[in-house]
Amino acid sequence: MDSLPGRPTSAAQTTLSRIMTALDTNLLGTVHGGVIMKLVDDVAGAVAQRHSGGPAVTASMDEMAFLEPVHVGDLVHAQGRVNWTGRTSLEVGVRVVAEPWNEVRVAKRVATAYLVFVGLDADGRPREVPPVLPETEEDKRRFAEAEIRRTHRLARRAAILKSRGMGESG
Repeated sequence: MDSLPGRPTSAAQTTLSRIMTALDTNLLGTVHGGVIMKLVDDVAGAVAQRHSGGPAVTASMDEMAFLEPVHVGDLVHAQGRVNWTGRTSLEVGVRVVAEPWNEVRVAKRVATAYLVFVGLDADGRPREVPPVLPETEEDKRRFAEAEIRRTHRLARRAAILKSRGMGESG
């Protein structure tokens, strides 16, 4: 199979925005983390499918950090971009920022996340995805950091399987 042509980081970059309402709150009166996680998965899925040129599914959420609470009335923006690609998988980084819906104010970062997606063919099997072509120094840094996360993910998986007395196929 011929390798697919690469796509620049900016090609699939996507932002989804939503105003948070009382229906989104938890028992503490702030926006439920699961609401933010859903928005993160939605934008990351859009980025993965746009970059890969077809179906892609969430394989893992490698890391998610909640940095600040989100409140009712906040306008929340989830900004996703491809950090790294392998043969059939890709990592999407998502930055979540929030600002009051009714004021002009600098948005504050409220969460970050890294998700891994796998491209699927028509039979639901992994398919090749185009390589990402980092465009800026920040893109190159994000690519290098994604490779570190991948190395840690694979080492953690191997250690867990070893602790269970299983081989790599698990």
